[in-house]
Amino acid sequence: MSDTTRLSLFDAARVVARRDFQAILFSRAFFFFLLGPLFPIIVGALAGGIGGQVQRDATTRLVAVAMAEDDARAMVDARQTLAAKIGNVLPELEIAPGEKAAAEILREPGRNFTAVVGGTLEAPILTGTQEAVDFWEGPIAMIAAEAGSSEATAYPPVSINAIATSVAAQRTDRIRTAQAGQLLLFLLMMLLAGMVLSNLVEEKANKVIEVLAAAIPMDAVFLGKLVAMLGISFVGIAVWAVVGGGIALLAGNALPSLPEPALGWPLFVLFGIVYFAMGYLLLGSLFLTIGGMAATVREVQTMSMPVTMAQLLVFFLAASSITRPGSPMELFAAVFPLSSPFAMLARAAQSPELWPHALALVWQAFCVVLFVRIGAAIFRRRVMKSGKAGREVKQHVGRTKTA
Repeated sequence: MSDTTRLSLFDAARVVARRDFQAILFSRAFFFFLLGPLFPIIVGALAGGIGGQVQRDATTRLVAVAMAEDDARAMVDARQTLAAKIGNVLPELEIAPGEKAAAEILREPGRNFTAVVGGTLEAPILTGTQEAVDFWEGPIAMIAAEAGSSEATAYPPVSINAIATSVAAQRTDRIRTAQAGQLLLFLLMMLLAGMVLSNLVEEKANKVIEVLAAAIPMDAVFLGKLVAMLGISFVGIAVWAVVGGGIALLAGNALPSLPEPALGWPLFVLFGIVYFAMGYLLLGSLFLTIGGMAATVREVQTMSMPVTMAQLLVFFLAASSITRPGSPMELFAAVFPLSSPFAMLARAAQSPELWPHALALVWQAFCVVLFVRIGAAIFRRRVMKSGKAGREVKQHVGRTKTA
């Protein structure tokens, strides 16, 4: 014990961090914690794939053509001509065999017609549900007009002047990336930050935290636990990222892609990792402070609820300021410690400037140190300087030093 008391603040914090990291990493509880978010992801991916396939199978663009043979063939040819000009926005046409009524064709088993077009090229009749006829009325009229024209329609050539992007399109794309980054950051922090509080509550119940606090500076205990939980969080994120990457590879082009952020993907991902670390340390230090103030598990749960609700509010604050860069709301979100990681990650997606991030990271690091010092002082005053347990721990440590 005497060797431990001579440790510096950072050495003692490293000892606590290594102890907590190893204890949690190789526990069964952490293994099942990792599996928890994977089940919704896997089930959601399977459900989305199956649902999409069912929707594709249930949705049809096939329209039956019940006209005279020459008119029916002219409709099919006109559809092919128009499709080459305007793309795949027209219905698929199939000539209905035999001479059946439109209602009978729609009820025919084994066929999947959404509507039937009959009559003549000059006066086509579209039969189907109200939704189907409203949707296909315009395209069918266009096809019939093309099919009934005696001469091929002359389409004027269109000169193409393509540009890479516009300011409005670029801004909209970057807002999408900023929103996705903020949402992912928020979900990870809310999912992982609670481990700090649960670990502290467990050790308070076992009196382990009081022994540690009596032997080494309380700042070192808090800092060590924060670093350990941050390391555990990165392990969890790495596991989930590998699983998510595998799902993305299997999905291929089925998943939507995000536009490139203003700083480029490498720097944006790097800032995402750094801002997650800062946000996690800020929120974790608050949870540790609550754990130091509470005497029972019920008090911990009651006192942590306002912090959780406040985190929701600051997330909404940062999210609402995305479309107002440079406004007082956006500046406040960037300065307020709990919303700063979200606001600055959004700025990384929208602006190529780097110096605001340097200032924000320095400010967030200062707030982490401040929160840790305040939390350590509150814990020391509420736990170690009051109660029989605190006096017994101090007497035990004193006897150990004199031995």
